[in-house]
Amino acid sequence: MARKVQKILVIKLGALGDFVLALAAMKKIREAHPKDHISLLTTPPFLELAKTCPYFNAVHTDGRPESFGQWMELRKRLKAANYDRVYDLQTSAQSNRIFQLLRPSPPPWSGIALGCSMPHRNKLRDHMHTLERHADQLMYAGIWPDAPTAPGTAPGPDLSWIWKAAPSDRPVPGGVRPKPYVMVVPGGSQHRPEKRWPVENYAELCRILYSRGFDVVIIGGPAESSLAHAIQRSVPRARDLTGRTDFQRIAVLATKAALAVGNDTGPLHLAAAAGAPTVVLFSGASDPALSAPRGKVEILQAQSLSELAVAKVAQTALSLAPAPASA
Repeated sequence: MARKVQKILVIKLGALGDFVLALAAMKKIREAHPKDHISLLTTPPFLELAKTCPYFNAVHTDGRPESFGQWMELRKRLKAANYDRVYDLQTSAQSNRIFQLLRPSPPPWSGIALGCSMPHRNKLRDHMHTLERHADQLMYAGIWPDAPTAPGTAPGPDLSWIWKAAPSDRPVPGGVRPKPYVMVVPGGSQHRPEKRWPVENYAELCRILYSRGFDVVIIGGPAESSLAHAIQRSVPRARDLTGRTDFQRIAVLATKAALAVGNDTGPLHLAAAAGAPTVVLFSGASDPALSAPRGKVEILQAQSLSELAVAKVAQTALSLAPAPASA
């Protein structure tokens, strides 16, 4: 008799850096359910990235309903889907509300929602890095018995599926022999200005890196074009790609970058996961022990990022990516 195909739901709503880190657990869930039908419940910004991802058979973006009617539509859809198991990688008040919405008969649920059948009971979970915390949660759920949970031991996200599907063109056009380039991510969440290094510092850093023989490529959303323009006043030939790169393109650019440097924000997590040597700048507003990207990464932290000297960032950057021989 053929094995019944199970219907699995994974919940991850954002933000981008958190979503990128969660890809490691998503890969493990797919490995544990190789022939099952896995759906992702997320939000619209992650639709295209998730549709490209080999871990999911379906992607739904209604994970943050606002009105009563939207909540009822979500409940109706989830009830009708009749999932055999849910992996809640969001583990927030929002995903707890989704669980409670499905009472009196919610599906088997891995997470921390009150009353769920596969609770992550580790009392230290809130003090674990996201990668080890997710590994530990999947161990409690019974699909990763030898999960690496000691600090720094869980594998990072694997983005090879992105660049395998990408066209094999040159990532930064122009020039017969393009110079090695540095990806610079000077922006971040608009409601967290304390997580941004001052743009004038980025301008000075880019001037130093350009003088050492690197091209400069500035990454960010459309709202961060003003930051790119401020940097271009110091480095006129810096390439402004703000608002012109989707998540997949950022990862492809990172695979051939000599270096990525920027604030603790989603695009920098993508760059690090794609393999770029990365310098990430943390203020006292976040704890890198809980959320820093993994890979060839150097972390610089100051209580206030305005206190972080350009010389220190430049020295760290050049130690990760020595200046080109022709510089």
